[in-house]
Amino acid sequence: MWGYYVALALRSCRRSKALTALVVALLALGVSACMVSYAVFRATTSDPMPGRSSQLFAPQIDNAGPAHAIDGEPPEMLSYIDAVALLKAAKAKRQALVYSTRWGVESNDPSIPALAAIGDAVTADFFPMFAVPFRFGGGWAPNDDERHASMVVISRALNDKLFGGRNSVGQGLRLDGKAFQIAGVLDDWKPRPRFFDMATLGGSSALDDAGDVFIPFTRATDMKKDIKFPDCRSDAGATDPRDWDAYLHGECDRIAAWVELPTAADVAGYREYLRGYAQEQQRLGRFAWPPNVGLHDLMDWMDYLRVAPPASSLSMLVSASFLLIVLINVVGLMLARFMRRAPEIGIRRALGASRASIYRQFLIEGASIGFVGGLFGVTLTLLGLWGIGGLFEPKIARMVHIDASLIGLTVLLSIAATVVAALYPTWRAARIAPAWQIKINP
Repeated sequence: MWGYYVALALRSCRRSKALTALVVALLALGVSACMVSYAVFRATTSDPMPGRSSQLFAPQIDNAGPAHAIDGEPPEMLSYIDAVALLKAAKAKRQALVYSTRWGVESNDPSIPALAAIGDAVTADFFPMFAVPFRFGGGWAPNDDERHASMVVISRALNDKLFGGRNSVGQGLRLDGKAFQIAGVLDDWKPRPRFFDMATLGGSSALDDAGDVFIPFTRATDMKKDIKFPDCRSDAGATDPRDWDAYLHGECDRIAAWVELPTAADVAGYREYLRGYAQEQQRLGRFAWPPNVGLHDLMDWMDYLRVAPPASSLSMLVSASFLLIVLINVVGLMLARFMRRAPEIGIRRALGASRASIYRQFLIEGASIGFVGGLFGVTLTLLGLWGIGGLFEPKIARMVHIDASLIGLTVLLSIAATVVAALYPTWRAARIAPAWQIKINP
């Protein structure tokens, strides 16, 4: 029976080629515009740690007071005092401290010129917590943090430049003139968005590649490395990094913290620990305000930091509006298409066809047209993604890709949109009185 309805749909399309072509073209344009925008939106808001993001949390502690709070939220970064206190408390399965750094990198081979690199100062749990892949070697051990070891993990790209892609574990290089030993070389690791140090770099860095250099947090502190934009208020104590010890133990917020909490009980327990820690600091006289702490999981943290570029959200809204306008026009075209076949419907009804069969016939016809529109929509979507660099900045454009799920979704959206657009025309067609149609169309 379904094959019979599909055959009727094909026969009807051949009888009204121009009208069918117009519907297909409108659908292809509307659906492709929507899917190109969706591909950009998906790329900029996707989960960078699928399956694990619900276990990764960014803790916050208000060391600034209500006068500096934005919408009641604590600062995005932690002071050195609070960050180290959380690390030493070890209340989570894993905990990592992170802050962004810049380095002058020199090879031991004098023929290789020095270069500048960005990276992060991190603690040992950073690598297993974020499932960082390694091509050679691995990260350092927690006791390397404690002994302020001069270890370094470098990116695959930096390893290619300095060592020609060879296994460089155990080799040496210099960072800002200091000797370091390579513990590991990353494999291709490009989390999108770059979530782990967004707080210290700012939301504009969310679409950048991960850094090339990772060294122990304690060693970077020894070297008096600071982030580019520390959050230092006028009442934060020493704010001049030239007086490093006073600056380090002041209230400048400059460190991002992450904890891994596998269960809901772990989350509740850690949130209670944060409140207790803030209450203790209040009792000690360091905080003169009620405890204010935060604990956001990864996806919530990205939303809080507004990682998604406004342009991607705006384009999604505009394209969805365009698709709605297309559907309104398709409703009119489908209504004209179906009502022209009133005599055929009347005769079928007079011969015993039920309204349900009329519904099935025309909805299947709409779905068939939607399928063809979806195929053309896929072609236009591919063209749109190919030229997306002209609409969005390059670092957004290179994140967007086509895959089987996007192709399937394009076709399904086209079919669903056409079926929805055909509901009212189908209802009108099924209510045609057969006796009246036969009388005026003898």
